[in-house]
Amino acid sequence: MEHALSKQRRKTFWQTIACSVWRVFRRWLLSLSGKHLIWTTQGGVEIAVERGSKPQSPHDFVVKFRDPNRGGRWRTPKHIHLIVELYVKEAYDAALTYQLRDYLVNLFQQIQPISSYPPRLQVYKPGNEQQFARLDAVGEFSVEFLLVVSELIFIQEKTNYPGGSLTLELYKAFGKEDRFSVINRATFRG
Repeated sequence: MEHALSKQRRKTFWQTIACSVWRVFRRWLLSLSGKHLIWTTQGGVEIAVERGSKPQSPHDFVVKFRDPNRGGRWRTPKHIHLIVELYVKEAYDAALTYQLRDYLVNLFQQIQPISSYPPRLQVYKPGNEQQFARLDAVGEFSVEFLLVVSELIFIQEKTNYPGGSLTLELYKAFGKEDRFSVINRATFRG
């Protein structure tokens, strides 16, 4: 029995080493493609950034995500995606979704602009999403995903647009203004 346990520990040890090597290799491959992996959610969704193109901001970046379980293509989360996700979660549990909204609005106040690239998460820590875990039962995105992506977008907006944030405006309007107005603002391109 003791031999079997020892053999299992060695196997687990080597699996852990292989996973670590794979993560380092994956980050290296991503950086060659211009992406910097910032976070991988518990569900395996990778959240990365790549340099943006705003000439007035040397630290501009674009948030990207890839869900290997859903085709694995890199996508850019838009304001409309985040707001629609909140409306889906609101239909399931409005009170908890409003608490999430308030958490996100408060999060914005804690974020600072950056002076280097790539950005790092400033506030999010594993477990911050636990108070909203019931909301993971509906929608396409987990609360963990929403917290990390929103934080990165807040960092990007505070860095590039010190005078305001469309994401913050949308979160403040969510649940307080009519859906048409909020969704219309979320589709703004400019």
